[in-house]
Amino acid sequence: MSSNKKYWKSVEELNENSSIVETLRNNEFVEAIPTDEFLGDESTLAASSTTRRDFLKYVGFSTAAASLVACEGPVIKSIPYVVQPEQIIPGIADYYATSMFDGFDFANILVKTREGRPIKIENNTLAGAKFSANARVHASILSLYDSLRLKEPKMQGKSTSWDTVNSKVKASLLEAKTQGKQVVLLTNTLASPSTEKLISEFIAANPTAKHVIYDAVSSSATLDAFQAAYGERGLVDYDFSKAETIVGIGADFLGDWQGGNYDAGYAKGRVPKNGKMSKHFQFEANMTLAGAAADKRVPMSVAQQKLALVHIYNVVTGSNVSVTLDKKIEAEVNKAAQQLKASGSKGLLVSGIEDKNAQLLVLAINSALNSEAFVGAGIRQVRKGSNEQMTQFLADLKGGAVHTVIMSGVNPAYSLPNSKEFVESLKKASLSVSITLKEDETALASTIAIGTKHYLESWNDLVLTKGTYSLTQPTINPLFKGTKQLQEILLDWTGNQVSYYDYLKANSSSYTVGLSWNKVVHDGFVVSAPATVGIASADFGTAAVALSKTSAKAGLELNLYTKTGLGDGQQANNPWLQEFPDPITRVSWDNYVTISKADAQANDLVNYNVADGGLNGSYVNLAVDGVKLENVPVIIQPGQAVGTLGLAFGYGKTAALKPEMQVGVNAYTLYKNFNNVQTVTIEKVAGDHEFACVQLQKTLMGRGDIIKETTLEIFNTKDAKEWNVPPMVSLDHNPVKAVEVDLWTSFDRSVGHHFNLSIDLNACTGCGACVIACHAENNVPVVGKAEVRKSRDMHWLRIDRYYSSETSFKEDNDKKNNFDGLWGEKGSLGGFGQMEIASENPQVAFQPVMCQHCNHAPCETVCPVAATSHGRQGQNHMAYNRCVGTRYCANNCPYKVRRFNWFLYNKNNEFDYHMNDDLGRMVLNPDVNVRSRGVMEKCSMCIQMTQMTILTAKREGRQIKDGEFQTACSAACSSGAMIFGDVNDKESKVAQLLEDDRMYHLLEHVGTKPNVQYHVKVRNV
Repeated sequence: MSSNKKYWKSVEELNENSSIVETLRNNEFVEAIPTDEFLGDESTLAASSTTRRDFLKYVGFSTAAASLVACEGPVIKSIPYVVQPEQIIPGIADYYATSMFDGFDFANILVKTREGRPIKIENNTLAGAKFSANARVHASILSLYDSLRLKEPKMQGKSTSWDTVNSKVKASLLEAKTQGKQVVLLTNTLASPSTEKLISEFIAANPTAKHVIYDAVSSSATLDAFQAAYGERGLVDYDFSKAETIVGIGADFLGDWQGGNYDAGYAKGRVPKNGKMSKHFQFEANMTLAGAAADKRVPMSVAQQKLALVHIYNVVTGSNVSVTLDKKIEAEVNKAAQQLKASGSKGLLVSGIEDKNAQLLVLAINSALNSEAFVGAGIRQVRKGSNEQMTQFLADLKGGAVHTVIMSGVNPAYSLPNSKEFVESLKKASLSVSITLKEDETALASTIAIGTKHYLESWNDLVLTKGTYSLTQPTINPLFKGTKQLQEILLDWTGNQVSYYDYLKANSSSYTVGLSWNKVVHDGFVVSAPATVGIASADFGTAAVALSKTSAKAGLELNLYTKTGLGDGQQANNPWLQEFPDPITRVSWDNYVTISKADAQANDLVNYNVADGGLNGSYVNLAVDGVKLENVPVIIQPGQAVGTLGLAFGYGKTAALKPEMQVGVNAYTLYKNFNNVQTVTIEKVAGDHEFACVQLQKTLMGRGDIIKETTLEIFNTKDAKEWNVPPMVSLDHNPVKAVEVDLWTSFDRSVGHHFNLSIDLNACTGCGACVIACHAENNVPVVGKAEVRKSRDMHWLRIDRYYSSETSFKEDNDKKNNFDGLWGEKGSLGGFGQMEIASENPQVAFQPVMCQHCNHAPCETVCPVAATSHGRQGQNHMAYNRCVGTRYCANNCPYKVRRFNWFLYNKNNEFDYHMNDDLGRMVLNPDVNVRSRGVMEKCSMCIQMTQMTILTAKREGRQIKDGEFQTACSAACSSGAMIFGDVNDKESKVAQLLEDDRMYHLLEHVGTKPNVQYHVKVRNV
């Protein structure tokens, strides 16, 4: 029986004449499907902003609706090469050898290009290519595509023509010449013989001109000492591989000290071979990469370091200069001095104290030792700035004695401590010209601002070390036609009509004897007979007496330094570097004052974690001789010497930076007299700062199965099973090795390739070059400070940094093993709480962690759509198009290495970094997908690189040699900590490392059978 009842869903339906009801009845969807939006207009498919998921969603609503609009497909015209360039094969990368030097960083590199676009920096691996790329050099490829680069010349802030600029400058130079007024060419260190020759010709044409060299972070005192001893300005290119005892005093030689690039030599002596490894003592105020790697680290102020240096000088040379050391550190200093002396020619002392007397003692000590790492070392030409010359120039400028100022590669309106005074003084010059990549603070203060070329668009030559010669060649045509490099400009202003390429080629003949020009361009460098340092000669006794009179000043000591990420700040608009976590503090997007726990408590300063896991900290004002730097955030740093503070250069810039990159405070304002050590007062101010810190747990809490380590003595005298204990599990109530028990049936992996990545904890310095290389190779997005603070960073590779909670990791393990029950003084509940707090002077360990590519991967078993699966070659694959974002795999991963795309980071104004920028996207690698929102991603073990190696060898009909297989991280690792290869090739290095006694797998007891292997850290204590 049918019902006559009327059912209705809304009151409006009772009104039978309602137009709304009629519309709803006839239309499935209230709003029209935006087919034009998700399919694109008729003229261009590129107009579509629809994601794959949106497309499927629309098709799910109504396939017919979409099909009607899609009947007329858009026509896209492709214009092929009429004559294909000989050097370009679509889909195949080209590599160009070149050299990079920006006045601060330098390297011999290869530049990978795709269809004419430079997309990645690689290390030049030819024999003789000495200098490898650090994190900033790897990131410099992105700075090429900076949309805020100065694209054309400007006069008084308005665009102008080159003819106008040339006539204005030439008239000013002529006026200065006829009136006998001073012209100053202010540059950073150039290290280019052709450019220096060109500058001498410019000065010859303008007799009142002079060249002043200004390095934003000064090495003038070290250069002065070297000049006093050897008669020329240079730096010692120490060979750490020849040192068995290393004493570092305030020198972060694994960081930016003297330009860095000492880690490869250092690592050679740090990996135990034949029962031996080098011994490293470090005396410093800030916790540095060198201090973190040391066998014995002693925190002390710079004032104490100077006295310690005199004491070591006395012990090594037999001198008797009176010096009084603090009793707490005297024994440690004496121990280092005695061991250094006993090592003789195998000993080495280095110091970063910017004091001429201190640097003279360094030369004296190494000469007395006849140190092989010193006497036979080369001479670096990468710093030539003079504080004396710069001070005189500033005085002349202030006094109105300078008529024309031409600046290149410098930004004194930002980097000078008295930058406001400089800007005012610049107005007294008749003409000021800034030749710069960016319209920075100095460009804005100058009469004329000229956009220069990026080094990847330029020709140049370099003498990085005396006796070597490197070439810089362009890898792309200039992106902006209105830019010129300094050398082209000087040729024009001296009336020379030759191109700089021809000028450079002609001048190179004296450096390339016996080699063709093409050969030098192909290799990127020439090594002739490198000059060596030899024994130093100077008045060392007077220097020692002067240094022994050092006394600590009242108040706190501020140590200014450069961070691994931003360096001197030239690349402050580079989002890769801004998001790069500092290796020590693990904080990105900030600089901050580092302070010891004791000083923090004395000044009521705190760090604390909030409910969402973010790190907060107090603010302070810093004052140096009346100059105040306000609202500086505080990080309480384990290992910071009591009575000292640390603050990094390179932040606080505002000009020519996107708003997101305008972070931090400008430490240069406190760089009085170019002295990186200042007496400072601090004052706590209201408010809390929100940090973006990627690692909140500071210690291992005694979990010795994550980072395994032992001492050299135990390593040499005990069986491996005692210091590299294999994890055991219970099988049928009997203990068996975890690797012998499987929950799954194993496959035969002996056929074909099987890739492994080996990571040696002894060789890893935490430099982070691998992190940036991974970004570049794999199109890893930048997410910004707010997202990093929420633990949503997208790094495929992280470098975990752990402190010991006791004075050593061994004592941590002893404490954990001796817990007695849950409660009481020795109970585990209170004990583990204490083990979360780092020691005041902890041991430090770095551990790179990426997807472990487990042969029995927990992620693969829980994925409901089989988006993640295992390949025959040992790689854990991700099929992005299958992934629906359940994140089950991330929950099931014991290593926590998977990253989830919470948002669409590409072409999204909410994430205004390089992927939201037409120019910035030119850096993207076409071999790797740009992931979308809702997709899980992680390390792929650079499968695109391994497959290209296989295909190349197959095409050439040959076997693959050991070392050809590389990942982005292994290729970037200059210390040799990361070795990648095929373990089925039993002759390969990685296969041999797999059988090494030091090898272990991370969390091996879980039974995941990873394809990433680690090697036990050995300490020479």
